[in-house]
Amino acid sequence: MGQDADMQEDDVDRLIARVNAGEPGAQDALFATAYPALRELARTRLRDGGGHAGGLHTTQLVHESYLRLARSTRLRPESRQAFFAHAARVMREVIVDTLRQPRDGDAPALDTHIGVELPSDADEVLRVHEALAALQAAEPRLAQVVEMRYFGGYTEIEIGEALGLTERTVRRDWEKARILLLALLR
Repeated sequence: MGQDADMQEDDVDRLIARVNAGEPGAQDALFATAYPALRELARTRLRDGGGHAGGLHTTQLVHESYLRLARSTRLRPESRQAFFAHAARVMREVIVDTLRQPRDGDAPALDTHIGVELPSDADEVLRVHEALAALQAAEPRLAQVVEMRYFGGYTEIEIGEALGLTERTVRRDWEKARILLLALLR
């Protein structure tokens, strides 16, 4: 399994280079190669978000995210980490947009992993989204660390590599971001 994952990572890296070079069909090939990892990312987002956010299922989340990513004219990821961080951000947007739509039933409970258990309604999920947007406006790097760690599932080491930071700096940024998000949510 380790060799398959390494081969897939190498393929993704090569395809990112082809996408950035503007090669026709490279973007579709990138998505096809990254599809299993994107499904796992979506499954994690929905599981960590307490279930099927707004009725979304893994396949729906991946496909809607793919459509948004494919339509994006600015998809020029610098690295595999940047690509998956961007995909995680788009998935978050899809989940938030879905929760904003009028629907029957209650939204699932959400554990934000920042130390706050939220009630099970969509308004609270949207409050988290708005708090993250406020954090983005005030402290963009902190918001990026939150997105990569929570929405992208990256480790502190991976975040540090992607952002050019030390693991210690990432840890401090994560703690500061948690405190600021908690304050914004109260």
